[in-house]
Amino acid sequence: MQHEPSARPDATDATDPVTLSTQRTARCPFDPPAGLAEVREERPLARMTYPDGHVGWLATGYSAVRSILGDPRFSSRYELMHYPFPGGPEGPLPPAPVGDMTGMDAPEHTRFRRLLMGKFTVRRMRLLTERVQEITAEHLDAMERKGPGTDLVEAYARPIPALMICELLGVPYADRERFQQHADTIMTQDVTPEERYAAFVGLQEYMGELVTAKRATPSDDLLGDLAQDSDLTDEELVGIGGFLLAAGLDTTANMIAHGTFALLTNPAQAEALRTDRDLAPRAVEELLRYLTVAHTTVKTALEDVELDGLTIAAGDTVTLSLEAANRDPEKFPDPDALDLRRAATGHLGFGHGIHQCLGQQLARVELTVALPALLRRFPTLRLDVPAEEVPLRTDMNIYGVHRLPVTWDAP
Repeated sequence: MQHEPSARPDATDATDPVTLSTQRTARCPFDPPAGLAEVREERPLARMTYPDGHVGWLATGYSAVRSILGDPRFSSRYELMHYPFPGGPEGPLPPAPVGDMTGMDAPEHTRFRRLLMGKFTVRRMRLLTERVQEITAEHLDAMERKGPGTDLVEAYARPIPALMICELLGVPYADRERFQQHADTIMTQDVTPEERYAAFVGLQEYMGELVTAKRATPSDDLLGDLAQDSDLTDEELVGIGGFLLAAGLDTTANMIAHGTFALLTNPAQAEALRTDRDLAPRAVEELLRYLTVAHTTVKTALEDVELDGLTIAAGDTVTLSLEAANRDPEKFPDPDALDLRRAATGHLGFGHGIHQCLGQQLARVELTVALPALLRRFPTLRLDVPAEEVPLRTDMNIYGVHRLPVTWDAP
């Protein structure tokens, strides 16, 4: 059944363009920038002025964001988009490096994703649960031996997903200092193009050495399988390896750290997760919704698209605020409350559509194990500084905390 278009104005009648609000405050470390909620309330799909002068769009409403994420008429190619954040690169962006699936469209994206989907199934990732539990216990033991007072990012949040992605890919964890800084630089919003390129080259050089070794000597891991059983070129395998490594190092680490921060400032919610052993899966989905550490993505219209009574013209860039969409009261009642018993079904914490996070099932396993295990091992766990002094990652593509000083009562 067809419906008449809504009585909203078309693009030429839309009110003045907005700019992307990026300012967060230490007093509200878990909330999206306040300006996003104001825009969403007035215009879930609004005209937006980009730092380079392009006038495109900003989508903050859940319905609009999800619709665009699932619409093949919108491209993910970097060279077609305008950068939405101030202080970023000027002029057109370069095309995605080989293997960077976030900047590809079909059919290139389809080819790579099909090769990898079988490696990240729900069943395969659940089989890794026991190994995640072992790694988690090892790091909790180390924290306990050292005694109260630590930076949870370095002691716990970072090493668990780093170990898992390294083992899954077949990357020596002992090399982590060599590639961790490169991955961090790539994820930073305000680095110069030269710094980002140097980090990318450094990561590629490391992966190139690894791929050469995998080609020469078969190994029972993801990169080893791809090196022996796929038609990927060396360049493609290097690119995919670097892409998966960087993604696996950063996103889940920030969810563990920022999730812990949120729980420690919501003691009733932390207590519920500590005492109810069946709550973890639902709690993880709610934390993914509430925090939305992968907060923003960008698409470009390949043709004119009618959406919500507005015309997004071919060539227009659309910035999608996943964090604003996940706080949309039309989708999630009382969205600004952290409620671990909420059914957060349909959240966009992992995106939506063909670019939905490939490693989401691994992330779910890691979070479902790591967060409750931490709270149970240290029932008196608390922040070791005022919440306002926790350094936030406001300069990064993945939101979270740079450090999380915590302490607990010694037995």
